[in-house]
Amino acid sequence: MLRRIQSMVQRKFRLLIFTLLLLTFLSHMMIDIVPMLELKSKNACGCLKKADGSHGSRVLEHTKVKSQVRSSLRVLQDFSSQGSSNKSSQSVEKAQEVSGSSQPVHINAGTVVEKVQTGLMRKSPGYLGSKLTALFEHPLYKIQLPARTEDDKLFTVNPDVKFMARDSNSDEWVSDERLQYIVPTGTNPEDTYPNWLKFHIGINRYELYARNSPTIDQLIKELGKHRIVGTVQKPGGTQLKLSITLMDYGTALFKPMKQTREQETPPDFFYFSDFERHNSEIAAFHLDRILDFRRVPPVSGRLLNMTKDIWHLTTDKKLAKTFYISPANNVCFYGECSYYCSTEHALCGKPDQIEGSMAAFLPDKSLADRHNWRSPWRRSYHKHKKAEWEVNPNYCIQVKQTPPYNQGTRLLDLIDLTILDFLMGNLDRHHYETFEKFGNDTFLLHLDNGRGFGRHSHDELSILAPLKQCCRIKKTTYSRLQLLSSTKYQLSDVMRESLLTDPLSPILIEPHLRALDRRLQIILQTIQDCMNKDGYESVVDNDLPLSIEKQVLQA
Repeated sequence: MLRRIQSMVQRKFRLLIFTLLLLTFLSHMMIDIVPMLELKSKNACGCLKKADGSHGSRVLEHTKVKSQVRSSLRVLQDFSSQGSSNKSSQSVEKAQEVSGSSQPVHINAGTVVEKVQTGLMRKSPGYLGSKLTALFEHPLYKIQLPARTEDDKLFTVNPDVKFMARDSNSDEWVSDERLQYIVPTGTNPEDTYPNWLKFHIGINRYELYARNSPTIDQLIKELGKHRIVGTVQKPGGTQLKLSITLMDYGTALFKPMKQTREQETPPDFFYFSDFERHNSEIAAFHLDRILDFRRVPPVSGRLLNMTKDIWHLTTDKKLAKTFYISPANNVCFYGECSYYCSTEHALCGKPDQIEGSMAAFLPDKSLADRHNWRSPWRRSYHKHKKAEWEVNPNYCIQVKQTPPYNQGTRLLDLIDLTILDFLMGNLDRHHYETFEKFGNDTFLLHLDNGRGFGRHSHDELSILAPLKQCCRIKKTTYSRLQLLSSTKYQLSDVMRESLLTDPLSPILIEPHLRALDRRLQIILQTIQDCMNKDGYESVVDNDLPLSIEKQVLQA
């Protein structure tokens, strides 16, 4: 009898222990799941509501448009030394106060673009139409490149090869062994190439992409909206950036927002300690194209869902470990990098939306190697020391005697890059790259432009050192700068119009646009000073075809 009672007690005790363990396990599961459910409920409760308004009302006063744009502040990150590292919440709250709503502010980007464009057209007396379109129709933007041989192309393409890196009966990734090249009936193999591949194939000795290329326009749109299928952290560099894989196997470099558009870099900050700006990457592409350099890879702004597009898709365990839910119930992460990758500098959404720039990757170096060149006018990156060019006014003489700057257009190409950097206020140009295949006779790649547009109230004249010390410039570049200083093609106007096409518009605030016009005048005055000292022929390298020069005079 005692044995039977003892056995029953033991069985009940075991059942009790098992029940307690099960309850403990379920409670832990609920603790992990509840925040995610709350986050999803927030996303479903109107965060994606479209802006109301009549589609028929197209023409509004420019001041009204500006106030509407001002109320569309997004989730902005601010990690300056002044105040908290999460001023993004403050920016959103200000936007909510303007709109009179407790919900996040959203606007119809297409409607705003059309309204602002209407304001821009009306702003220019005696001029009808798009200034940007008129600029690209100017003879200076129709100069023909030399005839290209196979050696001038980055890739030799087999026109019979079709592209389809996906199983015909599935939307899943396939292994190399199962890779099929399937093309729809009645189309050419070239039609199967995704736009990122067409961009890579189009690269040649003279340009990164062609003028008015429909491929580039389509690629920019795809960077802003194509479905994301993979995310990992890109290694290297001082600040966090992600490698994004899109549905068509294209890849893009994502730089998340860290500072508001309105915030200037504090004057006490060193150039090498400043944060990178996603809007600078976007603006640099548009400015580079307006100057007709076309050496910055295509970039688009994009609003990502940190949960769906990064956290749930990443295969990078180190990146995934840095995600967490903040006390304000927002999704945050900080990644791993040399600087600014910690909980103190975390990137937080509202609740999980984050802005960033999406830049198309260049071809992999295993397919098209690139040479990394140290800039002769590189800064010291030291708090106390100065570089030689900063203390030696005759520094350019020795540069001109040093390969590859002693022949060809390399020095002139570097001065083109100097002009781009001065207009943006970018002091962080320590290296540049070229495609190895083309040797020294090719253009420079204008990469890594995240430290531009930091201070609109200050013009850093030291950036112009190559132009001041060498007193050389291409005639095509000089002519376009003169054109952009005219009222008809004013740089700030065409830049504003170009940036309106980006999904995250407005990209630059008005003080930055006005700074472009001011800095352009400084560049032209610097060139004039050189010509007064050395003469026109010594300063201006005549690369402008005679036929175009005649058309320019008639225009």
